Amino acid sequence: MASYRMRGTLVEACNCDILCPCWVGEDPDNGTCDAVLAYHVEDGEIDGVDVSGLTWFGVTQIPGNVLEGNFRSLCFVDEGASDEQFEAMRAAFLGKLGGPLADLAQLVGELVGVERAPIDYGLEEGEGHVSVDGKVSARVAPYRSAAGDTTTLRDSIFSTIPGSAAWVGKASQMVVDIPEHGYQWRLEGKNAIQGEFAFEH
Repeated sequence: MASYRMRGTLVEACNCDILCPCWVGEDPDNGTCDAVLAYHVEDGEIDGVDVSGLTWFGVTQIPGNVLEGNFRSLCFVDEGASDEQFEAMRAAFLGKLGGPLADLAQLVGELVGVERAPIDYGLEEGEGHVSVDGKVSARVAPYRSAAGDTTTLRDSIFSTIPGSAAWVGKASQMVVDIPEHGYQWRLEGKNAIQGEFAFEH
């Protein structure tokens, strides 16, 4: 039986204000939600294939309430992935292997494609960045408590890292320039989410 086990971190940003209403089941601030999100696998395997060090990146347009789905998504996998790793990541993150990733994947109504690309990803003490081949870039930082701890969101009705607390933050910049697929925006000071994930099925 196909299975996966992955542990890593997430960087996410969208055009909603702080905090993105999607996470609590409300409609997006702007009627629609334009988002980028990156899952970086620090350690993991998919159906016996080691995928440690790889990143799955998505550019997504959500037409209304997140719980109603019908997302339009374009996805990328690190260009350094072998064919076997690429297919394993594709199968897991597109929901073909079941589990929590399938619950998220079922919200996608239109998959524009899955492409290889150079992905630069970093997240340290809540400060994160991600870029994809000159097409996408985002920089994010969390809000913090008076003691300096990251501000977290728990037990929300929607999550891209189900089972884990999300770090609420702000994206100082988010640039998407993929006109051939209808994705183009440049934003500052909008919603960001980061966090750790542990997916197993």
